[in-house]
Amino acid sequence: MSTALHPAPTRLPFNGPLSLPARLAPGVLLSATVAAAALGLQHVEANLFGRAWVEGLVLAILGGAVLRLFWTPSSLWTPGVAFSAKTLLEVAVALLGATVSGAAVMALGPVMLLAVVGVVILAVLGGYALGRAFGLPPAMALLVACGNAICGNSAIAAVAPVIEAEGEDVAAAIGFTAVLGIAVVLLVPAVGALMGYDATRVGVLAGLTVYAVPQVLAAAAPAGLAAIQTGAVVKLVRVLMLGPICLTLGLMHSKKSETGRGPKLHHMAPWFILVFLALLGLRSAGMIPEAVLPHLQSGVTAMTLIAMAALGLTVDPRAVVRAGPRVAAVAALSALMIGALALIAIAVLPLG
Repeated sequence: MSTALHPAPTRLPFNGPLSLPARLAPGVLLSATVAAAALGLQHVEANLFGRAWVEGLVLAILGGAVLRLFWTPSSLWTPGVAFSAKTLLEVAVALLGATVSGAAVMALGPVMLLAVVGVVILAVLGGYALGRAFGLPPAMALLVACGNAICGNSAIAAVAPVIEAEGEDVAAAIGFTAVLGIAVVLLVPAVGALMGYDATRVGVLAGLTVYAVPQVLAAAAPAGLAAIQTGAVVKLVRVLMLGPICLTLGLMHSKKSETGRGPKLHHMAPWFILVFLALLGLRSAGMIPEAVLPHLQSGVTAMTLIAMAALGLTVDPRAVVRAGPRVAAVAALSALMIGALALIAIAVLPLG
């Protein structure tokens, strides 16, 4: 046959309106199956231990990586897996903006807002410096730094496409920060009791240090309802920093990659970050009905789970293991650093 009928593998021939869905379907379904298994394991975990210590997101990426260790997906699967790992993840990050309320954040007051912003910025810069000092590549150092400073897995997932991080880097960063996230949840009540903190201070400590919102609630719960409410709002401010941080990294990355030319808009401000900020504005203006938010959050969770499973299917677990000791050390030291910054902020803030 003529070679013109068989383009190079890097080009995908779509011959008709159903070609693209047909090519994507196998890989998307494979990723969704791995994600469903991870969600099932999370429910088993919760039933056995009262709570899911290892999140479904982590289980999804681990499940994909384990499968990839024994089986390399063929060209039948790769288009859908690649779509799930990138495009589906970007859609999930974009929709995440609708779940954040600006009104609740502003209720903290200007001093507390500035303190949280300052802690996040210092944690990103300090975490990146630690990563580079330990010899991590720039992308890996940024992923670990942003994961610790902002919101763990979600931050890593959002930053990765902005800086064009490799799948192995994302998998390693998520794996090690996930383990640390569990440790932080356990340590916050102990540290709060040791320092003699009241409920407000425990909430601030949890909000500044714990990665995921549900984990913040778990860490603050022993100190009571006031700690839970404070911790949740402080945590929302950290989540809000995801937009500005991604925009800044996008601008820096585009300047580095575009030599002799101005930065391209889609590099400086990725579409999904712009949509994230737009939806955040609509939610804050009360233009998104509260009734749709639970369904929206469920959709975001499902897409992120599928994306993490797909990401696991694209990585070489052996490469993650090789990066292990240095990433673990940087993640641990970064977590200690943000903990120290949180303690300093609590000591100097007028919390009453």
